[in-house]
Formats: sequence, C-alpha cells, structure tokens
Amino acid sequence: MVCGSGGTGKTTVAAALGVIAATRLGARVLVLTVDPARRLATALGLVALGNTEVQVDPAALAAADAVAGGPPRKHGELWVAMLDTKSGWDELVRRHAPDATVRDQVLANPLYKNVTGRFVHSHDYIAIERLHELHASGRFDLLVVDTPPSRNALDLLDAPGRMKEFFGSRLLRWLTVPYRSRLFTMASKPFYQVADRILGSRFLQDIAEFFVLFQTMEKGFVRRAEEVEQLLVDPRTSFVVVSTLEAAPAYEAAHLARELEHRGMHLGAVVLNRVLPSAFRQPAAAKAARRLRVVADDADFVAGVARSAGAPDDVVSAVLIEVSDRFQDVAVVASREAERRGELERIGALTLAAPNLPREITDLEALAQLGVDLATEATAGPA
Repeated sequence: MVCGSGGTGKTTVAAALGVIAATRLGARVLVLTVDPARRLATALGLVALGNTEVQVDPAALAAADAVAGGPPRKHGELWVAMLDTKSGWDELVRRHAPDATVRDQVLANPLYKNVTGRFVHSHDYIAIERLHELHASGRFDLLVVDTPPSRNALDLLDAPGRMKEFFGSRLLRWLTVPYRSRLFTMASKPFYQVADRILGSRFLQDIAEFFVLFQTMEKGFVRRAEEVEQLLVDPRTSFVVVSTLEAAPAYEAAHLARELEHRGMHLGAVVLNRVLPSAFRQPAAAKAARRLRVVADDADFVAGVARSAGAPDDVVSAVLIEVSDRFQDVAVVASREAERRGELERIGALTLAAPNLPREITDLEALAQLGVDLATEATAGPA
C-alpha cells in the first residue's frame, strides 16, 4: 500500500516497485492505482487504464531492465489497472445481492448510479473491495496499491468501518422505516407529499425504495468489510509512505506513519523522493561555489570554458556568477532536508531516498532505474 501527500511521486514509486518486483524477483505483480491522475498509464507505455488488468509488454519490460543494468534473466509479469468506481459498484451488487431479482432491481433503479456515485468515500470503499477481490483470487504474487493523497488515504483505510457503520446508522433506518411500517407510512404521508412538491415527484420515496433494496445486501457488505479490515492489519500487508523533504509533505508523512501504527498496520518503508545530494552540504562544495565567483572574473578561464561549451564569454561568466550566488540557497535547502530526514528516520522504519532527477519519469526504462536505485539503497542499509 503506497501512501503519501499529493505531488510527492506516489504513483511513480508504486510503478517502480512493481517493475523491480517483476524484473528482479520474477514475481507476477499487479499495480492498482486508485489515484484519479492517469500518469501511470503514460509511464508504463499504455494508452489507457481501466478496471480490467492489462499486462505490460514483456519484451518492453525486459528491455527496460536491461537498460537499468539487469543481467539476462527470466522475468515475472507486470500487470496494471486503474479503479473504475462505476464498474466496481456494479460488481459489488452482483456479488452481494441475495438473488437475481434484487440484483436486477438495484442495477435498474434510476437512483442507483447517482446515489452510489455520491456516497461520501464511495471511491475509497470500492478500492478496498477491489483489493480484497484481487487478493482472494490468488492470481498475483504481489499487489502494489497506489492510494489517494494521505488524508484521503486514511479515509480509504477507514472505509470498511464506515460501511459497517452505515448499515447501523440512523439515516438508513430513517430512510427505510416508512416502507417497513404501515402506521409510520400513514403518519408521514403529508411530509412526503410536501417533499415531493419541493424536490420532485416521488423523490424521497424512490430513495427509500432504493435503500430498502440496498439493505438486503447488508450481510455481504458487512462480512467483506470485516475481512478487509483483517487484510489491512495482516503481517503480509505492508505500507510504504512516500514523501518529499519539503515541510508540509514531511509533516504529513510523519502523521500518516503514526496513524498506521495506531491502527496496528505494518509500516514497511518511508521513501523520500526528489532528495538533493548530500554533497551539497559538504564544506568542499561551498568552497567550490565561492571559487566559481572568483574565476568568473578571470578572462582566460572564462574563455576556455566558453570554447568548450560553445557559448559566448559573457554568457559563461554570467552563468558562473549565478551558480555561485545561488549555491548557498541550495545548500540551505539541503541542510533542512537532512534535518527532516533525521526526524522521519526516528520513526524507526526503513528509510530510502530517491534522487532529484532532472526530468519527469515518463517511460518504463526510467521506472526500472528508479526501482534499482531504491533496491540498491535498501540492500546497502542506512547511509
């Protein structure tokens, strides 16, 4: 389960973990993204993703591994999918409906699509259901789940409990009692008539009828919710928190790590993304930056660099001055990153750093290289 703030590279890290598991461990891996952003498809060279799993081209996967320095080997399989909330709800109804009649009535109900689409955390619950389904199928050695941004990730983890609470809620009883009690129906008829004039013909009655049908599936929903809760605390389920070392994401990562521990869930690793090189904090680097400012005024030195760079002398001089003047700002940022990394390392989980790359990761080769970088650091242990 890959969690973290938005914009920290969760989707990229999830995909890289899937690539490295498929290539270096020979595993049959599925990367499931529940993040609405569709960058995963682009990074994996796929036109589109949906609820149905799609296999990444084995030849492309092998080529990417070779580029990343992997020796010839028998690779596993890499599959990817993106959660489709509508398809997920349809499958849920088919699975939990007590009979074909109720199933067809729910799916044909005019409010079904609108109501399920507007459930608070509807997407989260379907994501957890899909995870349970894939886990129970036994078709994959490893499932890598790219969760929504961190506060929403907590919503996703709490989704099974919320579904259980919903079936015992006052709201559900209020919506369905009129259709289970003739006396209550007679007493509430004037209210429904007024509501219909305001909201439209049979609006509340249609909602109540829908939830009466929905309530017939309570046992199946609650049982699955309990099974999912057990799956999330299972020792085989591990959480990877992804963060950058900026102040807000680092704070969110620490909060999320504490919440996972509080819920009895296993924190496997903290991945720090786009980290500046530790060399930027070295005294020798600061000395070199100061020296650049001096040689920027040395005409002979500038001329030599200009010839090598194929650029005018005045441009080279301006670049040297800019690099020298801005280095101190970068060094300060690197020092603050080191402080925040130390705070996150005190959480006690394996902490890995992914370098700040000069470009976005948008292809399979770059994902494979990122996976190798993370695996290498994990093997090497703490710096």
